Amino acid sequence: MLNILDIAIILLYFAGMILLGLYAQKKQRNVDDYYVGGRKMGAFKLGALWMAGWIGGSAVIGTTSNGYSMGITSVWYVAAIAGGCIIFALVMAKPIKRISSVLNNITFPELIASRYDSKNGVMCSITTILAMIGYTAAQFVAGASILNVLTGWNLGLCYVVAAVVIVCYVSTGGLLAVTYTDIVQMLLLILGVVVIAVPLIGGTLSSEGLSLTADLPESYFDLGAWGWSTIIAMVLSTILSFFTSMDSFTRCIAAKNAKSAMLGTIYAAIAVLVIAGAGAYLGMAGKLLLPDSQSPNNILAELVVKFFPYGLRGLILIGVLSAIMSTADISVLTGSASLTRDIIQRFAMPNSSEKAIMRLGLASSLLIGVLGGIFGWFNQDIMNILLITFTINSAGLFLPTVGAFFWKRSCASGAFVSMVSATVIAVVWYVGAQVSDLALFQIDALWPSFGVSAVLYFTVCLAHRQTPEELEKAELFFAAHGSTGAAE
Repeated sequence: MLNILDIAIILLYFAGMILLGLYAQKKQRNVDDYYVGGRKMGAFKLGALWMAGWIGGSAVIGTTSNGYSMGITSVWYVAAIAGGCIIFALVMAKPIKRISSVLNNITFPELIASRYDSKNGVMCSITTILAMIGYTAAQFVAGASILNVLTGWNLGLCYVVAAVVIVCYVSTGGLLAVTYTDIVQMLLLILGVVVIAVPLIGGTLSSEGLSLTADLPESYFDLGAWGWSTIIAMVLSTILSFFTSMDSFTRCIAAKNAKSAMLGTIYAAIAVLVIAGAGAYLGMAGKLLLPDSQSPNNILAELVVKFFPYGLRGLILIGVLSAIMSTADISVLTGSASLTRDIIQRFAMPNSSEKAIMRLGLASSLLIGVLGGIFGWFNQDIMNILLITFTINSAGLFLPTVGAFFWKRSCASGAFVSMVSATVIAVVWYVGAQVSDLALFQIDALWPSFGVSAVLYFTVCLAHRQTPEELEKAELFFAAHGSTGAAE
């Protein structure tokens, strides 16, 4: 357990995050400031946002857990994130920034609606909100688990503490608060997990006369030990999610120019690979130091409690909490932006003032946080949450999104049927796996969701004769795509 010094460090950290949110609130003047930081973010800030958004509790805790259970194959999840960063940066970062600057969009669904129609924008909003609730839930579960093990506090109390702190600073400070806190949190994560934890655990292994290569089974060095079917589905769904996750678009829109949008993403990919190696190493080391652990999900926390001195325990915990909170905060804000701008303002409050929309944004952030908390409370399996979330967020949206930018024949009807079919199949697969033992539902939901949606998308688009209005939207979109000047 932690002593009073460690607990004091944690409480100071929580207070600091809330104060940064209040500070950011004073610098906000309009909706652009709240949701996209005034569109003035440089590459370093964007890199911190990218890394913070994708390296959460599920990445750190999940990688160490799988490293403990299976070995080096645990790097695949975080490696897929790094690959997704690089591919997205090279393909999409500049076009998104250019188009959003010309069309003055703030959210991903707004871009989709601009290219297709309002019903596609709504469907995109629904999948985005569902995905952000799922991402938020996964981080709350991870945060509660870590706090519970290290502090001994009641699990419910840990859950509430993590959720309240995150929702408070996000709802008050918006993207500026997320940016300020994420820079601090990513530095703390690297300090805690990479700079402190890896060398200390390495020294402990050496003092115990243990070696990863000599004392672990050979299977622990098999990159495919996780199962190639699962690995391929996870890597593919993760990479696809970069192209369909609204927070990816938010970061590009928030960039001060197209070059910063691309460079920030690449900076994050480099840092992500470091975290992947550190997490796998700590998990594998935990297998030697704590071979009888009853819960692989808690192995990082158990290593901290067992082998770290007081004071450092608090710092390591803050590093892990930083990863958790930095992913949860952008998930809450992104879900809030879609709910506020793409649903409520578009259909119920189209003529509202900036102040009214900002108040609505605060309320939406609170709602997304609460819904994420409820979902996570009733589903404690982090990887299960993430897999269904990634599938809902990527399977039906990927082809319409890429088609919007690079295929003029991509049409509204094809996009809509792709989104609807994939979402319905993913939900049916998730429910089926919960209530049935049928082998059919043991197949990763990505494959039927993406397969069916792809067939329907291409069939409808190729058969559809575009109307003059659709052609006009496509031409406008492609003109914006190739524009230069202010967007550059």
